[in-house]
Amino acid sequence: MLAVAMNYTYRVIIEPDEKVWRAWVPALPGCHTWGKTIEEAKKNIGEAMEAYIGTFLDLGRPIPVDNQHQLEMLTTVSLKEAKKPGKKAVARKSIKQLAHAYV
Repeated sequence: MLAVAMNYTYRVIIEPDEKVWRAWVPALPGCHTWGKTIEEAKKNIGEAMEAYIGTFLDLGRPIPVDNQHQLEMLTTVSLKEAKKPGKKAVARKSIKQLAHAYV
C-alpha cells in the first residue's frame, strides 16, 4: 500500500537576530530555529516543521492549522515632532513607554 502525502501550509516568520536569522511558525508553538543565512533558516524551519507535525501525527494529536483568513500588512505613519512639550508630546511619550514594555 502506498502512503498518501499530505501537504500542510503555514506562515513562517524569518527575521535578523544579531548575527543569525531566526525563524518560527506562529501556528506551531515551540516550532522555531535559526540559520546563519536566510536560506539556511528556511531549510532549518522546513525540517523543524516536518519533525513537529510528524510528532503530532505519531501521537495521534490533531494538527494545528494556520489562520488562513488573517490579514497581515505593513503600514507607515508619519509623525511631526511637537515644538513644545504639550499634551500630545506627553501622550506620545506614554505610548512609547507602553510599546517598549512589550518589546
